[in-house]
Amino acid sequence: MTYHPKSDFMRVMMERGYLADCTDYQAFDEALIKGVVPGYIGFDATATSLHVGSLIQIMTLRWLQKTGHKPITLMGGGTTKVGDPSFRADERPLLTDAQIDSNIAGIKSVFANYITYGDGPSDALMLNNAEWLDGLNYLGFLRDIGRHFSVNRMLSFESVKSRLDREQSLSFLEFNYMILQAYDFLELNRRYDCVVQFGGSDQWGNIVNGIDLTRRVLDHQIFGMTTPLLTTSDGKKMGKSASGAIWLNGDLLSAYEFWQFWRNTTDADTGRFLKLYTELPVDECERLGALGGSEINAAKIILANEVTGLLHGAQAAQAAEATAREVFEKGGVGDDLPTLTLTVDELGDGLSIVQALVKSGLAKSGKEAKRLIAENGARLDDQPLTNAGIMLTAADLASPIKLSAGKKRHALVQLG
Repeated sequence: MTYHPKSDFMRVMMERGYLADCTDYQAFDEALIKGVVPGYIGFDATATSLHVGSLIQIMTLRWLQKTGHKPITLMGGGTTKVGDPSFRADERPLLTDAQIDSNIAGIKSVFANYITYGDGPSDALMLNNAEWLDGLNYLGFLRDIGRHFSVNRMLSFESVKSRLDREQSLSFLEFNYMILQAYDFLELNRRYDCVVQFGGSDQWGNIVNGIDLTRRVLDHQIFGMTTPLLTTSDGKKMGKSASGAIWLNGDLLSAYEFWQFWRNTTDADTGRFLKLYTELPVDECERLGALGGSEINAAKIILANEVTGLLHGAQAAQAAEATAREVFEKGGVGDDLPTLTLTVDELGDGLSIVQALVKSGLAKSGKEAKRLIAENGARLDDQPLTNAGIMLTAADLASPIKLSAGKKRHALVQLG
């Protein structure tokens, strides 16, 4: 549809490619003009960190705050105990309360890099839905909330239907998830005047449920807006790479490896990613994305620096770029490479080169490491590695050695 937004937030969402769908463009746009709009995104605590797949949501909240509104980051301390069944083939493993609390602590540290928390009108709130879900009375909840849900309608949602169509089990526990998520929106509206929920386009059904429930119970008008589910131009799900998930927490993925992920963006994705993941002006993003030949590499370095700078700070981005230049252009070692540090005891009589590739994260298994060597994809100090039987001794590690998998993935191995 063609809609010309009046509010700064909607203009940014449309110009930069964040907007997939909205329940009522015009009414939401007008609400944004009238005053400060609180809006939320829920994040279930299924791991100690979010990955790049969540970054479009985090950037949505950042822009909400930058345009004068109030972001709410809702931690799913309660809903994580159930597990979102959306588009999953199987049930999520159930986590203990201690695991969930530990995961929430890890996730919280990321948000502070993107949005400002505090008591001001547009300062962000960090909430946990365990606050209202943990103490629910089951019979009261069924009577007051459950009666507003039609099982026929719930079965028609794509996230549930796709699971049932494949004849895969959907537990009653998981089936309740969408009711709990809808209830979150109701409680956020009642307690904090929250009027919009954001989410990926796979959450549309869950968001609409919350809007409908809030209208029925409180007779309030609230809104939903979804962002596109991103895949790269070669069809891969955003946030995954050959070496695994691209985590946002520095203790799970170094700033250098994060920088490298963005530097390796395909030419076709560069302009789009600059608009979504940086704050460079839209016309500059389009100019950089349209560069051809080797010039596009300069645009990818700008992309990597800008995205890494937001998460890890400008200094970390500059160090990553310097390391990349040292490694790629000069054939050097680089100070900021992922490093495997072994003690003398760990090294013992020697470490096989295969295990060194695995322990340094360049291969997921010994089998993969051997295949990498056999296919001439591994290098030791920039020289082709052809012998899988090499053993590294203390003498070999008197100074750090550089291992490489392919042209773009490197690690140091050293004695501590």
